[in-house]
Amino acid sequence: MKKKRKDMIGSEESSDGAEVVSVSAESCVIVPGEPSDHDHDHAAIAFDSSLDAVERIVRYRFKNRDLLEEALTHSSYTEAESYQRLEFVGDAALGLAVANFVYITYPGLDPGHLSLIRAANISTEKLARVAVRHALFRYVRHNAPCLNAKVEEFAQVVAEEGDEIPHSGSIKAPKVLADIVESIAAAVYVDCNFDLKQMWDYFGHVLEPIVTLETLQHQPVTTMYELCQKQGKQVDIRHWRKGSVNIANIFVDGKLVGSGCSEQKDIAKINAAKEALDKLWKSLSLETEVDMVDESTVLDGKEINGAKQKLNEFCNKKRWHKPTYRYGESPLLTSNHSNCHA
Repeated sequence: MKKKRKDMIGSEESSDGAEVVSVSAESCVIVPGEPSDHDHDHAAIAFDSSLDAVERIVRYRFKNRDLLEEALTHSSYTEAESYQRLEFVGDAALGLAVANFVYITYPGLDPGHLSLIRAANISTEKLARVAVRHALFRYVRHNAPCLNAKVEEFAQVVAEEGDEIPHSGSIKAPKVLADIVESIAAAVYVDCNFDLKQMWDYFGHVLEPIVTLETLQHQPVTTMYELCQKQGKQVDIRHWRKGSVNIANIFVDGKLVGSGCSEQKDIAKINAAKEALDKLWKSLSLETEVDMVDESTVLDGKEINGAKQKLNEFCNKKRWHKPTYRYGESPLLTSNHSNCHA
């Protein structure tokens, strides 16, 4: 920064007759100027510290540190090569590495489920949450202040929701976060002379917790389809837009059981699936309770309590909501008119 003096310079004579120039403290103001060599040196030292921090996170010491510098440089920072080329490589390398991992981990699993697990582990949502967990964005050099607010908002949501959900959260994940993870993975991959196994050995832990077949089954849309399939029910998901809002309506056997709204189509479908699952679980709990009570020969307190205990154990094993005990029309047959409806 440069200093500019106003015309407030005074002078006075000293006791020996020499003129002494005095400047008022208010006569200097700071105005923007060209960065000094000191500024550049300070920035370089700070960025070197960022490189050190990321190496500690990844647990890998780069032979060619220029690769890591490139991986941590956003395209808005025009004084150096950005991570865009590395991101291109990282997208493909991570995809293949995760494909190898799930293929070895789940021998005999059908290709459909293998694809789902692979996709869940390299999705923008998953990788963005990885970046938040390791606070990788703080080490990226960029000249795009608008990114800070988006990343901060998403990080706050992750703190509230947890970082282990394998599906979209309540807001869209900033792509820049996923790009950073892919770029760092690519930097390791290239530094390892394109050895995919070495890259996974060094970088695989960064993606933890890995989305597994078990955690994937708790994805709302997947869970809803599987539950309805077991019950012999038909599922129909219909999408439409109202202004800038995407709306998803889910019908089970022709009955509306869930609606969801979001600016993002996928998130709208997930929100609708969550509502539909809540109704389906309640409906199944009620039907199971009625069936168990009807089979009792003696409807005394002991029999009813025993049925309730069995039902609670069943729901707990399936990780369903705790059942409520009442008689009446199944909630599945009752439409829920939410604000998302036309």
